[in-house]
Amino acid sequence: MPNFTRDAIIKSFLGLLSEKPVSKITVKDIVEDCGINRNSFYYHFQDLPALIEALLHAEADRIISENASLESFEDCIMAAVSLAQNNKNAVMHLYQADRGLYGQYLNRIAEYAVEKYISTASKGIDIPDDDRNIIVHYYKCLLVGMVLDWMNSGMQYDISSRVSRVCELFDGSMQQAINRASGQKIRQKPSDD
Repeated sequence: MPNFTRDAIIKSFLGLLSEKPVSKITVKDIVEDCGINRNSFYYHFQDLPALIEALLHAEADRIISENASLESFEDCIMAAVSLAQNNKNAVMHLYQADRGLYGQYLNRIAEYAVEKYISTASKGIDIPDDDRNIIVHYYKCLLVGMVLDWMNSGMQYDISSRVSRVCELFDGSMQQAINRASGQKIRQKPSDD
């Protein structure tokens, strides 16, 4: 069967998630919304948890392919929250249904975004692999933590302005880590003592 049926099922499911929680969505709801039969659904997906996993993987792939050149750490963070910002109700329903799976999705996007940005920021600088992995892990955890905190608050605050402010406050910290990893000396500002 063509992929457009699979994509239609995912799109339908995402639309239904905007209206109600996962626990209130049935295969019958999805096939009626898509205009397909149950066999077509089960040809593509074993069950609703498999559909949720496919949806999150498809979104992760889409976000990764659309953000091939991240120019700032702020871009990294905003790439990781784009699905949530564009589909708040649906994402909250997914998050509430399976926090572990949503966490895996978020980790995948965050790691990709941070890796991509660090590759750009460290171009021409030799960094030991262990140090590069530590830097990526640190900033990935920072990014995931910010997004999960926002989600745990019910997406009550404006994450875009919070991200901008965090990036202003910590501007240069990643470059310092990269420089330290490469053994480059970092010029310290004179103390006010």
